[in-house]
Amino acid sequence: DVQLQASGGGWVQPGGSLRLSCASSGFTFDDYSIGWFRQFPGKEREGVSCISVSDGSTHYEESVKGRFTISSDKAKRTVYLQMNNLKPEDTAVYYCNKLPIPLPWGQGTHVTVSS
Repeated sequence: DVQLQASGGGWVQPGGSLRLSCASSGFTFDDYSIGWFRQFPGKEREGVSCISVSDGSTHYEESVKGRFTISSDKAKRTVYLQMNNLKPEDTAVYYCNKLPIPLPWGQGTHVTVSS
């Protein structure tokens, strides 16, 4: 089955950490880049970070630089997003997808940062 499944979200207090996972199946994992996206209420999805699985190059949206780290495990066909020093404004539904041509969007994983 051709899928990307995001997981690992939850509730955390400001300053806390979460690690999201994106497990893939049904396509050649290292032929693509994998991106993390997030959607705030009432807004369009926006890019957070992406990684080229083949060469390891990464990109980050400005607001998460220095706080989030994207990585990949080729053997597990999984991409991770380590999120540190979380802020209330990081509260969103987080999605992963492949680039440049994405799959249909899944349900994502919810991240809530609050006291």
